[in-house]
Amino acid sequence: MRNLNDYPFEIRPLTAEEGGGFLITYPDFNTCISDGETVEDAIANGQETLAGMIESLEAWGQPVPAPNSGGVASGKFVTRLPKSLHAALSARAKVEGVSLNTLVLSFMAEGMGAKRSEPHTR
Repeated sequence: MRNLNDYPFEIRPLTAEEGGGFLITYPDFNTCISDGETVEDAIANGQETLAGMIESLEAWGQPVPAPNSGGVASGKFVTRLPKSLHAALSARAKVEGVSLNTLVLSFMAEGMGAKRSEPHTR
């Protein structure tokens, strides 16, 4: 039996637009998320979801990630954004003749490059 408490998780508050409460994610499982009205609810619901995820993986004969194995970047992440920003980015990608993913990746790379070129201050 696996100890679910060994798996690290991240919790963040959900905005009113997102329905409020708290979102819990597990870095070791890229699709294992849950939520709750309180932090405690999110953790309890997350544990149930995590147990179900592990049970499903085992039932299908799939490997179950070890705790703390999520530190290796997969190169993929999912984010929610306001509909207006999504529409603006989609329109810009169309004008540029690139996919939305390519456009956002270029903006992120540009931002990271600018950040690296700034002098470090304390």
